[in-house]
Amino acid sequence: MKNLVLLFLLFISKSGFSNDKPVLETVKIKTSAICGMCKKTIERNLAFEKGIASSDLDVDSKIVTIKYNPKKTNLIKIKKNITMSGYDADDLVANTKAYNGLEDCCKKDATSHKD
Repeated sequence: MKNLVLLFLLFISKSGFSNDKPVLETVKIKTSAICGMCKKTIERNLAFEKGIASSDLDVDSKIVTIKYNPKKTNLIKIKKNITMSGYDADDLVANTKAYNGLEDCCKKDATSHKD
């Protein structure tokens, strides 16, 4: 009977009743974002990336702060997501086709404005 109780307790402890939350990492990435529309685009596209818990782009500094689960995604995938949205991500240049599809106000040589 003791063995059965021990086996049951072991099963419960391994079966997902744990309160362990995934350990999130935070990364800050410099972008080429210019305006509020850029912020919406980058944050929306990052929200669809598996493993990203949150993102917040500060338009003034052009820095996006991202909290993510490193077991589900990594820095390279996150930067690629940003470049495929049409924006630079640190040392990676924006995807040309995506960049050309941006509104004129979101392009690097555009006059900066706030939404």
